[in-house]
Formats: sequence, C-alpha cells, structure tokens
Amino acid sequence: MENRMKIGSVDIKGNLVLGPMAGVTDLPFRLLCKEQGADLIYTEMVSAKGIYYNNKNTESLITIEEKERPVTLQLFGSEPEIMGAMALRLCEEERPFDILDINMGCPVPKVTGNGEGSALMKNPKLAGEVVTEVVRRIDKPVTVKFRKGFEKDEDTAVEFAKRMEDCGAAAVAVHGRTREQYYSGKADWDCIRRVKEAVGIPVIGSGDVFTPEDAKRMLLETGCDGIMLARGVRGNPWLFSQIKTYLETGIKPEKPGIDELLFMIKRHSKLQLQFKGEYLGVREMRKHVAWYTAGYPESAALRRRVNEADTMEELFVLLEEYRQEVSGWTEKKMRN
Repeated sequence: MENRMKIGSVDIKGNLVLGPMAGVTDLPFRLLCKEQGADLIYTEMVSAKGIYYNNKNTESLITIEEKERPVTLQLFGSEPEIMGAMALRLCEEERPFDILDINMGCPVPKVTGNGEGSALMKNPKLAGEVVTEVVRRIDKPVTVKFRKGFEKDEDTAVEFAKRMEDCGAAAVAVHGRTREQYYSGKADWDCIRRVKEAVGIPVIGSGDVFTPEDAKRMLLETGCDGIMLARGVRGNPWLFSQIKTYLETGIKPEKPGIDELLFMIKRHSKLQLQFKGEYLGVREMRKHVAWYTAGYPESAALRRRVNEADTMEELFVLLEEYRQEVSGWTEKKMRN
C-alpha cells in the first residue's frame, strides 16, 4: 500500500498527518508527534489579521523548528488581500514551513461569525478568491482544509474541492462532518471517497481515526492519500507509531504501560517548560495529563491533584506518587 505523498513540490515520506487543533498542537506536542512518526505536521490555526496587527500571542503560534519539517502552517481569514499579504510576509520572514494551508473548516462561532473558517463554505466564490490570491503571492504549495458542508445535511464537499483545485490548491483535507455537526455523530467517509474520485490533487481524509484499524479502514474505504489524526492523538502521540506498525505488519501494538506513559508526560512537561515557562507550562499540562491518563487505573485522583499543581516540581512529585500507587494496586490485584 503506497504511503508516500507529494503536495506541490514537497515530498512527504509517509501518509500520516497531525491535524491542527487549537490549544493542542503547539510546538511541544508537535515535536512529540514527530518523534512518534507523524509525516506531516500542521500548526495550530493562525489568524491572518493577528499577524497583520502584530498580535502578541501570534508569535508563539508561528514558531516552528527545523526538526518538525515538513510543516504546514495554517492561516485563517476571509479577506483575500490580507490573506495573500500575510502569507507573503511569512515567506519573506523565512519561517521554516513547507506548505501553507487555509482553514475553511473551523466550526466555532467566534470564527464563523466573522465569515471565516467553515463559513467560507457558504461563499464558494469568496473562498476561491482567497485561495487564488494566496497562490498568486507565494511560491510554496497552498492547501485547503474544509468540511462536508455547512448546514446539518449539506454535502457540498465535491464541488467545493473542485473549485479549490481550479483556484490552484495543491491538496485538500476533508473532514467528513458538516459545520453544524461540530464533532458529533459519525464522520462520513464516503464524502472523502467522492472528493478523492473528483479531483486530481492529493486528498487527506479527516474524522474518526482513533485506532490503527480506523486508519486502515479509511485508506481502504476512501482511497485517500493521507490520514489526518486529530482528537485521536490527544494524550496519545503513540498512535502514529501504532498505525505504522499495524499497516506494515498487521500487528496492533499494546497500549503503553504506566512507565512509558509517565515518561511521555514528563518529556511533554519539560518541553512545555522550555518553550512556555513554568507558569504557562504547568497549566497547559493539566489538560494534557487528563488526556494521557484517561482509561488508566486510579487516574481520576491524579487528575484532580494535577489541576492544583502550580510548579513542575509539584507535577513530577504527583506523577511519582501515582506510579507508586498503581504499582501497589497492581501487586495487590495479582496477589488476590
């Protein structure tokens, strides 16, 4: 099964893609996913207007390390001139990204209320103008991420994908839900298949890939070129390596044990400390620890304690206490 992709001039060694998630796919988490086998990395979505007005929070979103590459930097906005100008500015600043993606899939009201994100699916003409202008202004490949449609039962993805291709998009990523669904219900993978059959550019499938089996099914059912992993990797960066092992050998790796789990949490914490400092880093780790430990024994108490930790030292003490508690719990269970 071919697992390489080429998006414009960018050769990608595999087909596993880390999708953009606001508040999740920051630099520390992206580095961990890269280590685990992510072939293409998306940044969190970045506001073109935020760059234009030099918003102080924007810089951290567009900070990229060479070892992450290939990287897709994702912009959102609905004004063609500003989108084109900011895309050019990012290139002129020689930011180390390889592909520029335009977000036309974000469902949150504060984005769609401004006519941005998935709201652009309601205005295909404007969406096309945005893509045309960005493609005109930069030499890097331009891609578009969008949804099945906007309204609850809408299915406009095929026509939308064709328009994006005609306007110069080098690839598209399709989430098989409408904006009105947000992340509820089941992703429509048949929509992804129909897009793949309709366009000549690479198609990345997105939605409901939580296990290695899901990844294989998506490939077989849709024929997509790439698989985007998003919510499935929160607290589980191992999913990339697990999928690769499964696709290559048919063997599904076991869930990480407690020692491996805690080692990853500590690595993640140290990266947060390095890039964001202690105050922000500890607070960022609270949600990550909740995701990492979901489904592990005796983890609810750990999550409550972690939410009260103010320093990395406190967090590490809590993790060690948890290790000892689980070890004792396991030994007791084996004796009984």
